[in-house]
Amino acid sequence: MAPAAAHFLKSLTSIEMAGMRLRVGARSHVGRVRQVNEDVYLLRARQGLFVVCDGIGGGPSGELASRVAGDAIVARLTGADADVPVGHAHARGRYLPRTSMLAEAVRRSNERVYDRARHDRRHTGMGTTVVSAWIAENVASIAHVGDSRAYLWYRNRLVALTCDHSLASANANNDESALVRALGREPEVDVDLTEVPVRSGDYLILCSDGLTRMVPETTVGNVIHELREPQRISDRLVEIALGNGGVDNITVIVIEVMGSWWQRLSTQWRPHAGGIPNAEAHPAD
Repeated sequence: MAPAAAHFLKSLTSIEMAGMRLRVGARSHVGRVRQVNEDVYLLRARQGLFVVCDGIGGGPSGELASRVAGDAIVARLTGADADVPVGHAHARGRYLPRTSMLAEAVRRSNERVYDRARHDRRHTGMGTTVVSAWIAENVASIAHVGDSRAYLWYRNRLVALTCDHSLASANANNDESALVRALGREPEVDVDLTEVPVRSGDYLILCSDGLTRMVPETTVGNVIHELREPQRISDRLVEIALGNGGVDNITVIVIEVMGSWWQRLSTQWRPHAGGIPNAEAHPAD
């Protein structure tokens, strides 16, 4: 499926991959205030790869930044072996091969956006957030930069898998200028990584801040619990965000895990009291 800031996506049929099945839905909307949708989402469901980018810089610059970044990530990983093994547990501070590959792809995307802006003054200052997931063998590798988010819904609980790289919590206006880390602003960027086991009945949610600014986390969890079907969940969340003001572009991907088994790695992960898993989400090596 070509990368696009699509306004509607029909729910995908369940995808068989690496001993598990995924069912996916997604939706993106320009919102009620913005003239241009600077969000881009990319789905490579058969590969288990999902990306949301939220462009910053205004108008065509933000849209360009998100497209360049998203395309670069997918291009980098599409040629990779989709069946690369997750491998065994590594020493503290190290990541599984798939996670390291995802981190490298995000770093490469940063270089692409930075170089594009540096060589064209019309796009000076452009950048984008990114949140991405690569899922295989019941492990989700998460890489993110900025304030787009990833959540895991499991056992009727919604847990944040990412921490925003912004000052938004101290800024009532939630201004995009409050971002302290984004792709394309500097020649190099730190990429935060998380590895989390997933099992049948779990849902992963990737979204831009146009959703999280408008829809409380409790509401997100309630919608998942009520609807269960990924496309219906995506549509409903966007509708709620629009109903609450829709002040920004809104994008969400919902991934339902339909696998039939649960790796031993599951016993190594428990949610931290603060909502962030203790799976060492920190800048990549």
